Amino acid sequence: MSKYYYLIAGLPELTLEDSKISYTVADFKKELYPDLSSSDKKLIDLFYLQYDNANVLKLLKDKDAEIDSRGNYSVEELIEYINTIKEGGTISKKQFPSYLSDFISSYFTSGSENDIVLQEESLTTSYYSYAMQCGNKFIAAWFEFNLNVNNILVALTARKYKIDVAQNIVGNTEVSEALRTSGARDFGLTGEVEYFDQIVKVSEIDNLLEREKKIDSLRWDWLEENTFFHYFTLERVFSFLIKLSMIERWLILDREKGRELFRSMIDSLKDEVQIPAEFK
Repeated sequence: MSKYYYLIAGLPELTLEDSKISYTVADFKKELYPDLSSSDKKLIDLFYLQYDNANVLKLLKDKDAEIDSRGNYSVEELIEYINTIKEGGTISKKQFPSYLSDFISSYFTSGSENDIVLQEESLTTSYYSYAMQCGNKFIAAWFEFNLNVNNILVALTARKYKIDVAQNIVGNTEVSEALRTSGARDFGLTGEVEYFDQIVKVSEIDNLLEREKKIDSLRWDWLEENTFFHYFTLERVFSFLIKLSMIERWLILDREKGRELFRSMIDSLKDEVQIPAEFK
């Protein structure tokens, strides 16, 4: 793996409380991405695929939709790939991730075009599975960690409202399986998942902004701990990019936009776990 002495030495120190940043996730793609090796670019692409996922969902609904330019693929490329797959054609894995091709194909053949929640869950599951097979231990572990955190939070919320947990869990990790099948109060994860108790405490926070900040703090701490011995490697660059995206997101959340976004987030969560009307 390549070493990035000058690149990493020139990166600014970041904290989750930063009130401004010198450049953005989009700037990173323009300014730092070109300096990476070809193999390392493919690993960084895994981060940016989250925007491609969202863009594909938009374009499947509306080919004229405005997409997020931070993705790996332009709107023209995505529309071309979507049309090719719709017409029964195939696309090389070198051109387009196989999980996205499979998702688009399934979209046109499964008859679930109107089930937005199902679509997003399916795509999320495929995305995490794809990323966890990248061959880089740190990056694979990062995606598995996030999948576990999200699943545990969903499971705790579902159980709180007496909703079936299993149908709301995504992925195929050991933690996913425990959440689907265990009837234990802690899903049998205390002692097995070192951050389980932290997530339980976070789930009990009523204030949405505070809770979301705690989750990001947990993610930040994980990155700090797991890059401690990675000094000038791609892992440090990947970690910086993730931290940058977290800060960028919080800078967008001013008082008014924050209320609107988090209202949307909680409504989405309610839809995902199908909370009964009497609890809304």
